[in-house]
Amino acid sequence: MLTRKFATLPCLLMMLCCASGSRAQAQDSTTFTVGVASRHVLPDEPYDWRGAGMHALLEVVWYPAESGADAKPQMIPPVGTALLEAAAAAPNAKLAPSPAKFPLILLSHGTGGTAESMAWFATALAARGYIVAGVNHPGNNAMEPHTVQGFMLWWERAKDISTVLDDMLADPDFGPRIDPRRIGAAGFSLGGYTMMELAGGITSFGQFEATCKAKPDQVSCKAPPEFPDLRAKADALAAADPAFAQALRDGGKSYRDPRIRAVFAMAPALGPAVTSESLSAIAIPTAIVAGAGDSVVPVDANARYYAAKIPHAELAIFPGGVDHYTFLDVCTEAGRSTIAPLCVDRPGVDREAIHNATIALATKFFASQLGAH
Repeated sequence: MLTRKFATLPCLLMMLCCASGSRAQAQDSTTFTVGVASRHVLPDEPYDWRGAGMHALLEVVWYPAESGADAKPQMIPPVGTALLEAAAAAPNAKLAPSPAKFPLILLSHGTGGTAESMAWFATALAARGYIVAGVNHPGNNAMEPHTVQGFMLWWERAKDISTVLDDMLADPDFGPRIDPRRIGAAGFSLGGYTMMELAGGITSFGQFEATCKAKPDQVSCKAPPEFPDLRAKADALAAADPAFAQALRDGGKSYRDPRIRAVFAMAPALGPAVTSESLSAIAIPTAIVAGAGDSVVPVDANARYYAAKIPHAELAIFPGGVDHYTFLDVCTEAGRSTIAPLCVDRPGVDREAIHNATIALATKFFASQLGAH
């Protein structure tokens, strides 16, 4: 359903109609029981932890599991009151015995989120024959205090993804089963920006500042809702901490990882921060999906900007009131009552239908660019 540059409205409406069935219907087309495992990755020091207290990367891996594994619905968080939920997965199940090699998809969450907030996407790809490895980005996740560095040094997220890739390839269980010729990546929101960095996009903090000075009211220039006083605290930290000030100046480096062959970005953010010259030089397949009603990262300055600059990029815009957080997991009743801005979609928007349509787009994209399992 993805077309070069822009998917047509009739095509997307047809996709949403076909995808609006139940979660059980979506699973009918899957192949594998899904396993899930969590572990801590300890990168070689020195590592930029961005002010985070925990000096380890929390990694979550979803993967094709052996048949008969005891899969249970994923409740997030797994301890205490669950706010989000996703399709069933079997904790620590054994990898499926065949095929001999699987493609790998690396996964980057949005601002202040977690790898598990994208479990809907990861589980669906794992059921279709992919190993999917997500990471909680230091200083910018929901499981530890937010830090200024974690919210401002955006480009460091690409390093996290490359570090997780190193770990997965070296892992005694997963490594031998990963086909190094079939590695892709996917991300949501700030994770979508991370895809642009991994593909070869270059951040210009100066360009971002100039754009926001000229148009200070645009949504992309406002502090994220997860950290409303970010800009004031960032200015204060830069004045007091020379290391942080230098880190801000170092953002304009390339974080391209040549091992990654294709990227899929959902509602990507920070379009005003990435240079058009670097985007025009991206040479790997890139696909972008977003909602027309995105009130957090409006599509014109972000999804459409990226797609217009990246050669041969594919863009699908879901019509109507599809907003930013529609790309998060489905919420429980507790979630809808306690974190309503993340959970309650606009009237007429079916979150599961959008998820199913996005999965269909991602599956087709990665199958065509990395090869089917």
